[in-house]
Amino acid sequence: MVTLTVNGKTLETDAAPDTPLLWVLRDHLGLTGTKFGCGAALCGACTVHLDGQPVRSCQLALANVGAAKVTTIEGLSADRSHAVQKAWLELDVPQCGYCQSGQLMSAAALLAQNPAPSDADIDTAMAGNICRCGTYNRIRKAVHRAAEMLKAEGA
Repeated sequence: MVTLTVNGKTLETDAAPDTPLLWVLRDHLGLTGTKFGCGAALCGACTVHLDGQPVRSCQLALANVGAAKVTTIEGLSADRSHAVQKAWLELDVPQCGYCQSGQLMSAAALLAQNPAPSDADIDTAMAGNICRCGTYNRIRKAVHRAAEMLKAEGA
């Protein structure tokens, strides 16, 4: 058995150490919000946080997680109260929605590091997340809106 911390909970799995974290999350732990996109860490649909840093879970072996804390889209907030989730809904960002959990996780990581990102900062941080529907302009606006919300919450 392997013990790991996911969304603040200590969990155990009998997954093989070389199993990609994505499949541990989805198939062993039932956390299906993290999506499979390309399987090669190129599209960003599988983005989760590892100790607060965005990582592609499709290419991260369970053995490499170690004692790090994993946060999935389900752990961002239980009630959609995180600023990025509120901004995404307010600005109607998703179209098909498939990539959005990865987009949200990358945006949340960016805002945790940089609470007032420029367009260039957003473009750089989000460059690894592909949206086949092309909602990039709405995503950028939503990141700015989430930054405003976080600033207001801190005031």
